Parts: sequence; C-alpha cells; structure tokens
Amino acid sequence: MKQKIFKEKYHIFEIEYKKSELSYKNVDEIISALQVKIDAHPVIAFIAIFDQYKHTSSLEGGEINPKIKAAKNIVFCFGKELPTPEVLAVRPRSIGVCETQDSFILNFLEAPNETANKTMEEFVKSLKTYIY
Repeated sequence: MKQKIFKEKYHIFEIEYKKSELSYKNVDEIISALQVKIDAHPVIAFIAIFDQYKHTSSLEGGEINPKIKAAKNIVFCFGKELPTPEVLAVRPRSIGVCETQDSFILNFLEAPNETANKTMEEFVKSLKTYIY
C-alpha cells in the first residue's frame, strides 16, 4: 500500500493488484467483498455504491482514460462520534475500485481518524489471494 499526495494536496492510500493476485474477476465482485466487510463491522454504516465510470461516460464531454475499464466507489461512514460540525466536512468515506487491462487499483482519501485509515487499509489488503 502506497501513501501519496494527489494534486499536491490530497493525501491518499493506494494499492494496485495484478489481476492474477486476486480471485475477483471484476470491480463488482471486489465492491461486493468490501460491502460484506462493511456490513459486518460494528460501527460502519453502508451508504451507497457509485458508478463513476457510468456517470462520467454519460456526460456530454465526459472524459475517461482509455486504460480504465470500470470505476466505482463504495461509500460508507464510521461516524462513531460527532464532536463538532466540522467533522461533517470529512465524512463520509469511500474506497475507489478501478479496473484496467491488467490490474485493479484501490484507493481512499486519508481520514482524520487513524483507526478509520487502518480499517480501510485492512479491508483493501484482505482482498489479496495467494496463488501458487
């Protein structure tokens, strides 16, 4: 898992899996696996699945890198505390799942809560299947 800065200000976590490293065949299967983890978590609330690829391709003038075959976000919220109104600005969370010809790329924006970051990282890393 890499931690990087996107557009010089957004701190994100990202991992790229070769398709041979996962037993999942497409974005929908990965999203479903993540939703099982989200639904089983005692604090996280599932919100929605957003098909970014479908949305962008439906827009007049919408542009999609030709290397991208599918792209969806699974949206959810940890929301265990509501200490100030400002916390609403950094909620909810999402994990992006993108499919290219040879790989799946998963990423998420760094949360202001270390436990949330660790949980999302665990969810994403748990998808890997060891094939010998």
